[in-house]
Amino acid sequence: MIVTVSLQENMVFIGKSASGIPVQMDSGESSGGTNSGVRPMEMIALGLAGCTAMDVLSILRKKRQDVTMFEVKVNAPRSSEFPKVFTSAVITYIVTGKDIEETAVLRAMELSANKYCPAQIMLGQVFPIDLHYEIYEEEENGQRLTHQGIWQEMTLK
Repeated sequence: MIVTVSLQENMVFIGKSASGIPVQMDSGESSGGTNSGVRPMEMIALGLAGCTAMDVLSILRKKRQDVTMFEVKVNAPRSSEFPKVFTSAVITYIVTGKDIEETAVLRAMELSANKYCPAQIMLGQVFPIDLHYEIYEEEENGQRLTHQGIWQEMTLK
């Protein structure tokens, strides 16, 4: 993979990859930026969330789960000292739909974590990543939480 970032002005960079879609990055004003773009470390966390989200949703669709809303949240605290790396992460999968099977969600999470998501597999070698899930049943008047928990590898083998 080849990517390029090109300086625009101040600390604003435009990043491009093989997809050709530009991404604007910037730093905060305290670092000489104008706060007009995503921070590079935010891009890493977004990449992790996007990578596993695409895997899990694709697997759930193949399992014919009726997913109507889907969200992945990543909470990745950083060290207080430079280089301020991520120290851990909690990925929470929020699945809403009709008759979503908990076993299908757990299996999709497992496959993403262990086989398909290169971002998760790579970053998991550097810091611990915990996987949480919430499953909501879509109802006429909103949603009802039906299952939640933490995925543990040993429970699925």
